[in-house]
Amino acid sequence: MNIAGTGLDIVETGRIRQSLEQFGDRFLQRCFLPGEIAYCHGMKLPELHFAARFAAKEAISKAFGTGIGHELGWKDMEICRRESGEPFVVLHGKGAELAKARGVTSVFVSLSHCREYAAASAIAVTGELPVPTK
Repeated sequence: MNIAGTGLDIVETGRIRQSLEQFGDRFLQRCFLPGEIAYCHGMKLPELHFAARFAAKEAISKAFGTGIGHELGWKDMEICRRESGEPFVVLHGKGAELAKARGVTSVFVSLSHCREYAAASAIAVTGELPVPTK
């Protein structure tokens, strides 16, 4: 396993709250997939969870070195959640194609948020993951 790239992003949650209030569904449909929208809307303060996922997508785009744009769009990345609460990344469309072209086999993310900020880090790796041992 080798690290292909890393990314880090921080977002002001107020900026996401404003986008939700001003643009509503148009903002959500542009940046998030249905599962992400459903998960965030199910939370007490949805804007915090949207902000964390927004930051994660920015961090992933930085790990790939592309930014958000022609090579990697908002909906080419999905932030999902395991039963344990651990976030994980599913790449779709151009995201999956980009990963394959670069030999990226996994993208790991970590999310964090408080009332004012949400942050995320991403690590894109190539090769097989080592088997955990005691």
